[in-house]
Amino acid sequence: MPPHPPPASGAGPPAPRVPIPGRGATFNPPNRFERIHLEPMEDEAVAEGEEPAAPRPTTQFYVDGTESVLVRNDSPDVPFTWGLNPYRGCEHGCAYCFARPYHEFLGWSSGLDFESRIMVKLRAAELLRAELASPRWRPEAIGMSGVTDCYQPAERRFRLTRGCLEVLAACRQPVGIVTKNFLVTRDRDLLAELARFQAVRVSLSITTLDAALAARLEPRAASPARRLEAVRLLTDAGVPVNVMVAPVIPGLTDHEIPAIVAAAATHGARSAAYEILRLPGAVQDVFLAWLDAHEPAKKERVLARLRAVKGGRLNVSEFGLRMRGTGVFGRQIDDLFRAAARRAGLNREEIVLSAAHFRRPGGKGQLELF
Repeated sequence: MPPHPPPASGAGPPAPRVPIPGRGATFNPPNRFERIHLEPMEDEAVAEGEEPAAPRPTTQFYVDGTESVLVRNDSPDVPFTWGLNPYRGCEHGCAYCFARPYHEFLGWSSGLDFESRIMVKLRAAELLRAELASPRWRPEAIGMSGVTDCYQPAERRFRLTRGCLEVLAACRQPVGIVTKNFLVTRDRDLLAELARFQAVRVSLSITTLDAALAARLEPRAASPARRLEAVRLLTDAGVPVNVMVAPVIPGLTDHEIPAIVAAAATHGARSAAYEILRLPGAVQDVFLAWLDAHEPAKKERVLARLRAVKGGRLNVSEFGLRMRGTGVFGRQIDDLFRAAARRAGLNREEIVLSAAHFRRPGGKGQLELF
C-alpha cells in the first residue's frame, strides 16, 4: 500500500467505526513513526446498507527482553521519580488511555494493537531485586505502574506484579500503586506488610459509577462496584487507599464527581484526587472514534466542554496544565471536587510514604547506606 501519513490533529479517523465487543478502540490509527499504514479492506459480500462485521483481534503476548525495570521520570506533574512497569500495552482497553502512544515506539499502533499486543517482562522481579541491591540505588518511592496497569488481566496468568511486590515487601521499599482492577486485592498480604512500614499507597481509579458506561469505556477493567469493593477490602487490611476520579470527561462524567467521592469515603478511602481527560497524539483519534461509536449524541457537547477547559484545544501538553482545567468550566470542576472531598471528610491528611525502613536485598537496613 502507498504511504499513509497520520491524520491532522483533531481530524479523527477517516471513516465511521463500529464498536468491537470487549475493546475500547475501534481501529488502528496510523503510527506516527511509520510510513506505511495497513487499512483493512471492506468485505465486498456485505449487503448494501449493512454494517461490515467488526474485526475481533485476539490478545497476543510477547516477551520483553529488557535488562532493567526501573524507569526515571522527570515530569513535575507526577509524584514519583521512578516507575516500574511489568507490562507494556494494556488489556483493559480504556478508550481514553494516555499511554496508548507508547506502543508506537514498538512499531505498533495506539489503537487495537495497544490493547491486544502485550509485552511481558518475565524477569521483572529478578531485575528489580538486582536494581534495589545496587549501591547506586537510594530508596525513594516507586510508582507502579507509571504507564500501564500492573493489575491488568494478564497479571492473573503471569503474576509479574506479585513477584515484584514480594521483592518490594522484603526490602520494605516504598511503592505507590495505581490500578482499576479488583485483582489488586489478591495481594493484600504483601500490601499489608508494606503498610506496616508506611511503605505503600494504593490508588483505585474510578471514572464513572455507571456500570454500562464503564463496560463500553473501560471494557476489560473491573466494574465500578468491584473497584469500590477493593477499596473496602484493602482498607480493612490496613492498606491506605486513595481514589482517583480519573479521567474526568467534561460533558460525560463530570457530574458524577460528588457521587464517586462520597462512595470512596463510604468504602474507607482516606483521600481522593482527580485528573481531567488528556488526549495526546493518536489517543485523540481513538477517543473521537469511541464517541462516534458509543455516544454520538453527546459527542459535540463533550468536545465543546473539553475545549472550554483546555483553552480552546482538545489537548494541552504543557506541564502543570495538562491534567487540570482552566476557564469557567475548569474552575467549576475543581470547586465541585474540593467541595465533595470536604463534605466526605477526605484529604484531611496526606498519605506519606517512608523509606526509613528500607533494607537492601541481603543487607541489614537503612544504616548501611551511610
